[in-house]
Amino acid sequence: MFSTNSSSTKLFVKNVVIFSDKTKSNRKADQNMLKVFRSIIMGAPGSGKGTISSRIIRDFSLPYLSVGDLLRDHMARGTEVGREAEQYIKNGKLVPDVVVNKLVINELTESYKEKPFLMDGYPRTVAQARELWSREALRPNSAINLVVPDDEIIERIKHRWIHRASGRTYHLLYNPPKTAGVDDVTGEPLVQREDDKEHVVMQRLLEYKKQSEVIIDFFREKGILENFVGRKSNEIYPKVELYLSQRIDRTVQ
Repeated sequence: MFSTNSSSTKLFVKNVVIFSDKTKSNRKADQNMLKVFRSIIMGAPGSGKGTISSRIIRDFSLPYLSVGDLLRDHMARGTEVGREAEQYIKNGKLVPDVVVNKLVINELTESYKEKPFLMDGYPRTVAQARELWSREALRPNSAINLVVPDDEIIERIKHRWIHRASGRTYHLLYNPPKTAGVDDVTGEPLVQREDDKEHVVMQRLLEYKKQSEVIIDFFREKGILENFVGRKSNEIYPKVELYLSQRIDRTVQ
């Protein structure tokens, strides 16, 4: 004879329900995981993309591709696409989409096809975004967008001074030189880049917003945009880290 003890039956049913809920939760977490995590990172000048990217690389071991660095490397090596881009830059013109697309798509195809990556500096136009999206094997499944208030960005950049010869950078509030106005190592005078002056920063932010709005809308429509809002990188990064930890399968990456 089987026991029909009601308390035992209730306990058994309760345990089954709990097990079922956990299973559903685990399955949901597994579904969010991406075996090949491909992300772009966006944000205005001074939004902290470099800082956030370096922490992502450190914590998640994602291969990092800076399109600006890639372009400079091709120009230095004198490759066909590098020479082509250099002609536009020397003449004070923007490198056209067709050249930038060729540079990036070739690099992704050769080095990142069906592999994870974190990419900075591309796409910068909606035409570039469409070209990237059209390549299924290279298509990003995440677009990390850093949203930092303009006043915070201006404050970060306008106090930045450099030693031109070495590239050493100082910040008058957060990392000032030992002696005001001069480099710690050489004693030579520091200078402020034209791009770091307040009125120029404000103009750059306006241009960025105009340029990036359509790209942000594009990735929002594709369902991969994630906005991370905050004033400081230390405030933003924990949100980014939580988001990535729910999507990157570290056993695969």
